[in-house]
Amino acid sequence: MTDIEFLCGDDHLLHCTHLRKDQMTIALKTIVEAAPEDSQRAIAKAYNEAGERYLNYADGSLARLYGFDSQYSFGDHQTWAAIEDRLHHLRLSGQRSLRLLDLGCGPGTWIRRAVDRAHQMGFTEIVARGVDLSDSQIERAKALSHVLSARAGISLIFEAGDIRTAFSEGDKSVDLCLCLYGVLNHVAVTELDPIMKEIARVTTGQFIATVRTVGSTPTIYVEAVSAARSFHQNNRSDRLDVEFQNGKLTSFNSHLFSRKEVRTLIAPHMKIDDLRGLDLFHGRFSTDPRWNPESTQSTNGFMRELAALETRYSRDPEFMDHATHLLIVAGAQ
Repeated sequence: MTDIEFLCGDDHLLHCTHLRKDQMTIALKTIVEAAPEDSQRAIAKAYNEAGERYLNYADGSLARLYGFDSQYSFGDHQTWAAIEDRLHHLRLSGQRSLRLLDLGCGPGTWIRRAVDRAHQMGFTEIVARGVDLSDSQIERAKALSHVLSARAGISLIFEAGDIRTAFSEGDKSVDLCLCLYGVLNHVAVTELDPIMKEIARVTTGQFIATVRTVGSTPTIYVEAVSAARSFHQNNRSDRLDVEFQNGKLTSFNSHLFSRKEVRTLIAPHMKIDDLRGLDLFHGRFSTDPRWNPESTQSTNGFMRELAALETRYSRDPEFMDHATHLLIVAGAQ
């Protein structure tokens, strides 16, 4: 017997006492099928519950904005290089004003990096907006942005919202649109095309996104996998069911992408400039201090070899679907 809480949206938190564990999947399935419209609220609830733990898991230490010290550091470096390259291109073209949009911004780490670097590059007018389903992540983003927002020429706002609704930005007004990590994985397949149409409508520059692949290693998105007592990804229904170590349960949309699907989704709306796998090898070769002795720590030579393998196979069709994420860089048609 166990006590289990079901996180099915803000208005659908159910507590079941004396539920046998072998009944968990059946009970959760019944609740999810009874209220599928609450999936987005379930996602928001999960990220609200994770709070600062999500920031520590996804972005690493707060001490350094460019630390890239999370478990996804290799992919983070590659993603940041693509963002920084776009900022350099715009600045070298003589542009001094910049408009940024971050869809599913979480605690605001990536858009703060972009705004900070753009300011360092000499952009004198920066307008940036981050939007996310999670109220707690938005509040955290606001709290972490006070100093940056106070700089002259910077307008940085964060809003709770759903990216499935129309964006407030005007046609072809956004120089750089971001949508990173699990954001698009949480959207129902039938709702992806309208979102891409809206992204294409507002973007005059580039769209940079990352998505989890069909062959990636497991994730529960909101925290490290170790925070889960059990989890199951149903790839037929595109749902992830998680039982956390504290006994709480959640279930929300989790669609894993193939490279072909990404091309099919984006090509009708934007020109794909780059599509490649991120972290084919680093995550799989990383050590775990809970298991591996210190003597197995990777040497610099070993890490260089892994980086060379990443470069060699990141655009290989046979390998891309096995990366942790796919990186998409697309421009206006």
